[in-house]
Amino acid sequence: MNPVSPDRRYPSRRSLLTTAGAAALGVPLLSACVTSSGGGDDKPAAGSGGAKSADNPLGVKADAPLEVVVFKGGYGDEYAVKAEEVYRSRYPGAEIDHKGLQKVGEAMQPRFVAGNPPDVVDNTGAGRLDIATLVSAKQVTDLSELLDAPAFDQPGTKVRDTLLPGVVEDGTFAGSTVSLNFTYTVWGVWYSKSLFAERGWTYPATWADMLTLCDQIKKAGIAPWTYQGKYPEYINDPLLTMAAKAGGLDLVRAVDNLEPGAWNQPGLLRAAEAFAELSGKGYLMSGSEALSHTEAQAVWCRRQAAFIPCGSWLEAEQKSVTPAGFDMVMGTVPGTAGDALPATAVQAASSESFLVPAKAQNVAGGLEYLRILFGKASASAFAQANSTLPAVAGATDGLTLSSGLGSVRDAVEAAGANAFNYRFRTWYAPLAKAVDDATGELVNRRISAAGWSSRIQKAADALAKDSTVVKYTR
Repeated sequence: MNPVSPDRRYPSRRSLLTTAGAAALGVPLLSACVTSSGGGDDKPAAGSGGAKSADNPLGVKADAPLEVVVFKGGYGDEYAVKAEEVYRSRYPGAEIDHKGLQKVGEAMQPRFVAGNPPDVVDNTGAGRLDIATLVSAKQVTDLSELLDAPAFDQPGTKVRDTLLPGVVEDGTFAGSTVSLNFTYTVWGVWYSKSLFAERGWTYPATWADMLTLCDQIKKAGIAPWTYQGKYPEYINDPLLTMAAKAGGLDLVRAVDNLEPGAWNQPGLLRAAEAFAELSGKGYLMSGSEALSHTEAQAVWCRRQAAFIPCGSWLEAEQKSVTPAGFDMVMGTVPGTAGDALPATAVQAASSESFLVPAKAQNVAGGLEYLRILFGKASASAFAQANSTLPAVAGATDGLTLSSGLGSVRDAVEAAGANAFNYRFRTWYAPLAKAVDDATGELVNRRISAAGWSSRIQKAADALAKDSTVVKYTR
């Protein structure tokens, strides 16, 4: 199972990012004005009453209680507890109430409705609260003051400037940043470094090279690719990455903004044709469509397939079943001639979403807790314990990394500013499902690339015309 969410309907960590399009909460949320924790230098912060200073930039009242609710999934909650210990050392008079939960949304929904939410919520996992509903009901605090505050352990640097590309944007709705995501996911194509070394294979630099190598792999008696067939979003990710590389950020924006004809853009058609060809040449392992994520990944770990598409959680997820010496690494999705983005560009997004409720009793304390949690020392300890890239830049500096995490870190560094992410998954879950379903049909040769494009465009047009759906733009 996905280490973050063992009781999800489907397990991909990408699904953690679909909060905005998820079903609305079962009962209406009470309306509340969004509070902020600041004003002038000596003005007490909302919800705390403390005065601001260089040592206390968010104006925390030293003895104000702090309540923190964390999703206790595959990462556990020890990393959050350690941040609380740092908070307690700075504010020894503060009583901290920590709750590590599996079903955060189920437990928190009645508290938001009643107007007595905790001070910090890790809104992650199955049944999480719908962030779009919280935003529209003004139930979450704008985090701009936190983002502009000094980083906890990097003097002279604002919190926002310590975060990896896209992290602030991932938590921004209608111009207001209302959540911060603690982990950083990168999507790519995974392979065994040791297998490739034994066979003399080199990871392909272009899609043409990929097809050439797949022919060699197939002749060697190994399936070139498998994928988590029951969840086609996994193979959707490299397809959409290839499309973004071809058409650039204008293509991504057109898709996210529901522009007419966006799914008919040449870059998307070219990428769909590439994956149709991959399947048509027999380079997808027979029977992959019927495999769950764990089944497909187990096949890959047994070297029955050379490549598998996945996000950067794969190494942690496979830790208990990966053979010694397998040395899994992630490669960036190969591009094509004339791409708008460089070959090093990667699709990446943050997850493990933390927010401060607008009606929290200790808003300033909640913001301060996040300032500590998103500190470099906190993020480094998390990376070392969980083999997962945090959203804080430089958090893995000086660490001895596993093969998988090291390859992810290297890919992010090579991409630099060329890390991108589609937002339609976060904003419109029905469209995300339509895309996934169409891609499943495409790679199993039941529709053509043109049919894939027109089918998704029809779903996007219907969504664009639906006046009951709140629309977002970028």
